[in-house]
Amino acid sequence: MAPMLRGSGGEGLERSCGAGDWVRSRGPIGDVELLRAWFSGPAYARHRHDTYAIGVTEAGVQTFDYRGRVENSLRGQVTVLHPDELHDGRAGAEGGFGYRIVYVEPARIAAAVRAIRGRPTPLPFVREPVSHNPTLARAVAAAFLAPPEPLALDALVLRFAEGLLEADPDGHSPGAPRRLDQAALGRARAFLDSRRAIVRSAELEAVTGLSRYELARQFRALYGTSPYRYSLMRRLDFARNRLRGGMPLVEVALAAGFADQAHFTRMFGSAYGLTPGRYARLHTTEAG
Repeated sequence: MAPMLRGSGGEGLERSCGAGDWVRSRGPIGDVELLRAWFSGPAYARHRHDTYAIGVTEAGVQTFDYRGRVENSLRGQVTVLHPDELHDGRAGAEGGFGYRIVYVEPARIAAAVRAIRGRPTPLPFVREPVSHNPTLARAVAAAFLAPPEPLALDALVLRFAEGLLEADPDGHSPGAPRRLDQAALGRARAFLDSRRAIVRSAELEAVTGLSRYELARQFRALYGTSPYRYSLMRRLDFARNRLRGGMPLVEVALAAGFADQAHFTRMFGSAYGLTPGRYARLHTTEAG
């Protein structure tokens, strides 16, 4: 069992965890918290969060009491628990269960929904707490891979808002037609092209005059990717050029705005399928 849990992820955790039970949490960062856990029997006593809790069962059967019913989540299924709703948690079959879950502040979801719909609307409400929802499942998986950078978190929250709206029976009515502010989007792209450091959401809001979620929505519609992904790839393009020129890996990582060489290596490998060291060696061989 993890020695310390913070925020929503730690509330209601039984102190008498069974042998082999464990919990790992990260955050909150930018109003988003991640938790991954395994329990062989009883897990959580009745409790409630002030956040959305969106998770995926990874193994076994996850059983919980929620809104007057007993729910069972099987491997691959998505669970959605709404803010301020009582629930508990336990293994529903022998062998235990494992899951990963993301806690997101409702205000973040509300802002993203407003950007999607074009007007203030009630928070999405998912009536079926256990379902197959590919959008939310992909968002949970992405959350555990994404670095804790502001633009990455903006894109992540937007994905969660889209998935919640898909699952809300009242969330499908079309919003007002939305135009694309191409001048603002051009300024955003030029700003991202010019930066080699982590870009903060407030910086792009100041450059474009758009809210972070409206910017993320419009940017993806025009350029086919999120501001974070666009920024990351421009930094990695810069890094590739420096690697081909023989610059040491540590210097390349710092020059491209990564916190350390390990983080740079993970991001580079995810984008290109090669470690930066191998990429540099291959180009050295080619040049020779």
